[in-house]
Amino acid sequence: MVGSAGHVADHGASECATGVYRRRRPERTLAYQVVQGWLATWLAHHEELDAESVPAYVQRELSAYLECGILAHGFARARCADCTAEFLVAFSCKGRGVCPSCTTKRMAATAAHLVDSVIPRVPMR
Repeated sequence: MVGSAGHVADHGASECATGVYRRRRPERTLAYQVVQGWLATWLAHHEELDAESVPAYVQRELSAYLECGILAHGFARARCADCTAEFLVAFSCKGRGVCPSCTTKRMAATAAHLVDSVIPRVPMR
């Protein structure tokens, strides 16, 4: 889907004979909106309390979550092999703790690895 100026159009969906790609829109979820709206306030509040500050890894994870799936923070341009439609795929954070999308992907990959390579094949479990 190339626009008139030669740019890839992001209509959110690319339709072809093999299926439909729909870009997930994390910015529309309540969890994303809460983190986006309150992260800076929460971090500043911890700084004012002179208590233990928020660990750096927590700050990195939450900041990465706010960039995950957002086209403005990076994307790949993809083309359907069947219909040659082009679409954008936003980069993910590949986080392990906060991002529900990336955590689910990692969980599925781990489960597949366990079934395919670790757990022995037996007639009955």
